[in-house]
Amino acid sequence: MKMNFINKLFFIVPAMVLFSCHNDLDVDPTIDPDSFTEENVFANETEAKSALAKLYASLALTGQEGPAGQPDISGIDEGTSQYSRMLFSLNELTTDNAVVGWGDPGLPDLHAMSWGASNDFTTAMYNRLAQEVSFCNSFIDNAQSLTNSDEVDAFVAEARFLRAFAYYNLIDLYADVPLVTQVSTNVPEQNSREEIFGFIETELLEIQDLLKESGANEYGRVDRVAAWALLSKLYLNAEVWIGEARYTDAITYSQLAINSTYSINVNDENGDGSAYDELFKADNDTNGAQNEFIFAINFDGNSSRTYGGTTFLVHASRGGSMDPAAAGINGGWEGLRTTSALVNKFNYAVTNSEDGDPIEWADGRAMFYTDGQNLEINTIANTFTDGYAITKFTNVDSEGNPGVDEGGDFVDTDLPLIRLAEVYLNYAEAVLRNGSGGDLQTATAYINELRQRAFGNNNGNITSGDLDLDFIIDERARELYWEGQRRTDLIRFGDFTTGSYLWPFKGGAQGGTAVSEFRNLFPLPSNNILINTNLTQNPGY
Repeated sequence: MKMNFINKLFFIVPAMVLFSCHNDLDVDPTIDPDSFTEENVFANETEAKSALAKLYASLALTGQEGPAGQPDISGIDEGTSQYSRMLFSLNELTTDNAVVGWGDPGLPDLHAMSWGASNDFTTAMYNRLAQEVSFCNSFIDNAQSLTNSDEVDAFVAEARFLRAFAYYNLIDLYADVPLVTQVSTNVPEQNSREEIFGFIETELLEIQDLLKESGANEYGRVDRVAAWALLSKLYLNAEVWIGEARYTDAITYSQLAINSTYSINVNDENGDGSAYDELFKADNDTNGAQNEFIFAINFDGNSSRTYGGTTFLVHASRGGSMDPAAAGINGGWEGLRTTSALVNKFNYAVTNSEDGDPIEWADGRAMFYTDGQNLEINTIANTFTDGYAITKFTNVDSEGNPGVDEGGDFVDTDLPLIRLAEVYLNYAEAVLRNGSGGDLQTATAYINELRQRAFGNNNGNITSGDLDLDFIIDERARELYWEGQRRTDLIRFGDFTTGSYLWPFKGGAQGGTAVSEFRNLFPLPSNNILINTNLTQNPGY
């Protein structure tokens, strides 16, 4: 069994009933304000560490009983409401990277880009992030009672990072939201995207030296490199979010993260010539991949059970003629596939001479299942064989063994939220966008390091003359697909809503079509608007 910091504590957290959540961002009634109590939780460092685990667990789990029962958020299926599952729904299903055949209310509207202000998924994500902010505020407030403790100071810095990360998601998805930093019963005011951006930046700059040094924390907890990496992401999006180019800062903090103890995983445990797939296996906390993970959500098939997370990614991507046992699970959910727009970004090494369909890829990141699958999608709903399936995430370890859940329901694979490869790509993009302090040759070397891993040799290497923004947006797709990044990337490149880049069923049209620019943001939940009259809805909704 995987026994790291977070997983050790997951199984205690639901029984501990940690701390009060008197208010989320909008006094949302779907979150029970009396689910937690501070009593006896902050008695000492050990208990405070257990409370800290809840902050991490809130990104992985969904309630107080495991995969289902006593959910933290109501109004949506509990497994569906898990953070990274909703991040996938909002940042991948809305793009060229993924489609899903299920007809859950509001779900088909995501790929069709026709969601409204009452959409279950946009609403639940807002509430999930609001909950994380509330939990962090409560922890920070209560941990102040434990004075003269460097260890608790580090805990508080981690809580501040997690709160900043929640706000990073909020301004990415919703823009203007209330900034709440203390437990309060007051109805909050709405803050601008610029104000939230400034808060995140200030927090991360303040805590960088309060967090432990690179690699000093046990696996599962963030250190100061996470603050640098999140600053890299924040500054890369600054021109879109606040109208101010911060690419020089993106280079600075990308370089700090790159020069840390983290490293690109090149460990090929199974000897197949590519170390890329090791990043998404059941033992990615020990097979070398963990050295690339700057911030990850940890899962264990026995002690952290959820129908979201990588359990969702592995099950939902299996169907048709695929063998679920080969992925370490008991069955596929026949949901997720990809579009030809993603497939066509990869280099084919061999093609079938009869029909021209690719059967092998030169780029090892092209983890597609094609047997019985159609490249082009004619029907999304209930037709798993339309669109290639993706085998990127699996519940099998590097030696071919399935995860620890003997029933094959729940998955062990950890999910990277920020890994060093992304920071390499951030650096290269910031250089191409004329940030100072970096150089094109270094950027090219970083990209080639990723491509050498992907190709297993130097055949995929590029020259500095090949490296431009068109290359970068496609390389980000090849390296980071299904990791919750794509919508944000497409918006930054001006491709999400416009007609400059189309993919199958974009805007609900089979060949793809442009949609209104207001779709670059999701709506604030309609019920929150009714509750909090201080809020102004995003334009278009």
